[in-house]
Amino acid sequence: MHLEIYFYIAASILFILGIKGLARVKTARRGNGIASLGMLVAILGVLIEAKLLNWPLLLTGLVVGTAIGVLLAKRVAMTAMPELVAAFNGLGGGASALVAIAVLFGIPAEMSLSDYGAMQAISLPAGILIGTATLTGSAVAYMKLGGKNVAHPVKGPTRNLVHAAIVLAIIGCSAWMAMSSGSASAIIAMLLVLALSAVAGVFLVTPIGGADMPVVVALLNSLSGIAASASGFVVSNQLLIVAGALVGASGLILTQIMCKAMNRSLGNVLIGGVGDDNVAEDARDYTNIKSTSGEEVAMLLDGATSCIIVPGYGLAVAQAQHTCAELAKELQKRDVQVRYAIHPVAGRMPGHMNVLLAEADVPYEELWEMDKINPDFQNTDVVIIVGANDVVNPLAREPQGSPISGMPILDVDYAQTVVMIKRSLSPGYAGIKNPLFENDNTLMLFADAKEALQSIVDEVKDL
Repeated sequence: MHLEIYFYIAASILFILGIKGLARVKTARRGNGIASLGMLVAILGVLIEAKLLNWPLLLTGLVVGTAIGVLLAKRVAMTAMPELVAAFNGLGGGASALVAIAVLFGIPAEMSLSDYGAMQAISLPAGILIGTATLTGSAVAYMKLGGKNVAHPVKGPTRNLVHAAIVLAIIGCSAWMAMSSGSASAIIAMLLVLALSAVAGVFLVTPIGGADMPVVVALLNSLSGIAASASGFVVSNQLLIVAGALVGASGLILTQIMCKAMNRSLGNVLIGGVGDDNVAEDARDYTNIKSTSGEEVAMLLDGATSCIIVPGYGLAVAQAQHTCAELAKELQKRDVQVRYAIHPVAGRMPGHMNVLLAEADVPYEELWEMDKINPDFQNTDVVIIVGANDVVNPLAREPQGSPISGMPILDVDYAQTVVMIKRSLSPGYAGIKNPLFENDNTLMLFADAKEALQSIVDEVKDL
């Protein structure tokens, strides 16, 4: 057995252990470190296997890549983390597509791709297709996560027929590329597959609403892994096959978890997403709104024994996680039980709220999953909702008639008092009215999340 195989086995084991660590908030940081170590071992294995290398080019790539990574880690704000993840997914898919294209250009003109076997004939077009679609789809996701309005050019059910026609065209061009014996013909077919795949990636993501973005991010992550695995078959690299399969499988599992959290199927998400940038006419039509202030909320908390904080994307936008953690500490000094209720799809990517609160050094033990904390809301004195909307909307309990019908939500309305921190009465990404705003036990604190929390902290300290 060649030495590099041992490195590949070690790297695969480290990847598996790393992904296992990422499954829990408490071990996520360690899991990320283990996976990074696995990548280092994998690179060493590749260097051992590839005896002839362009070292200046390799070292240049390592230096430039490391510099970009460090720069992003230092400068990218937590609010932009979903966009960064989408960009990483896209770059991974694009890299896999480039590997497949490079191999195609290396095939002699007198030979066809099918002459190398069925595996090459299938994996190379698949690598180009999935990698390119992941790249362009991630680009659209990046823009949608950043608040850009990217609309699908075809409206209604007709667009599904367009999607089907594109898929059939890709299959036909892929077969042509695999059977072409002339290099020029194969390259023309490849360019058609490339162009159609790029369009497919755009059309895949544009119809999907913002409320489904966590599902989309998880799916694109999975596709980037599948594309990497396909490129592994193209270049006959066992480690790339295994690593890509691990990412692809774990991404699919996470996608399924996200869909389950919304009580919807993946097909339903892809064909017609929640929140298509249309706002219901009555989404801002409220008649029983009770406003409050930081001082009044502090007085409520002074007499409370339990408090649950529900973070949402508004917390990330305002960069209020540190102020939120400060409030929790002040309440705990007064023997108030404080916990955080984490909805699986809160934010713009899977685990967004967990990452956000971890940055503020919130103890893992205070983060509670939806299923575990829901029964406790009815025994809670005060619930503070910071920038969340759809994940606490009671309309989800309606059997039908609402875009979020059937989606599991946090049962905040069962608490004694609910404080909703929000800039305005604007709807969430589902674009629908939230009856919680008008509940008798709900108080609305209209302000930037960080400013509102800071005012509550200051008032609590003065009590």
